[in-house]
Amino acid sequence: MYKWIGIVIAALFLTACGNETEETMQQQDTVLDEKAVSYELAGDDVQEVTGLPKQEKQALLAAFDEYMAAFNAGDLDRYMATISDNPQGFDYDEYEESTKEMFATYHIRQQAEDVTIIDYERDTAQIFANVTLDMKEVATTASLQSGGRQVTVFAKEDDAWEVTSIYFIGNEMSHVGNLQ
Repeated sequence: MYKWIGIVIAALFLTACGNETEETMQQQDTVLDEKAVSYELAGDDVQEVTGLPKQEKQALLAAFDEYMAAFNAGDLDRYMATISDNPQGFDYDEYEESTKEMFATYHIRQQAEDVTIIDYERDTAQIFANVTLDMKEVATTASLQSGGRQVTVFAKEDDAWEVTSIYFIGNEMSHVGNLQ
């Protein structure tokens, strides 16, 4: 059971991380790619980018909110509409298939706190959040809680902000109940 829950968490957050090596993911005080992620995931100093136009800030936060809400609703079509058609570091079709399987197997709820736009350029942006994850396996009602720091990278496609990659470093998982 632990194995399956670990796989789901890995699929949820790391599938979109691309081709990061295990060593890179374990080095929490290393910046993950000079251009891809401007925030050091292990750092405590999260600051909003300066010079962000008000309309773009509103559009980015709305896109992030929809990304989270669609995931929490377990609505595959709605969720995949928030994902870029040309994501960086992962295959769209494979991600869609793994997400479909995850939605069928688990009730999952993500919650974001400290949501901050940390980088912005005309066609790309990065949003930092502390994310908590509550999972319950449908078949067994086994549950698990986890959390960590996430940077969600957005790209502007057809005048809409869509998720193009996700970087996540998790905290320890907490067994909540009924794992055998």
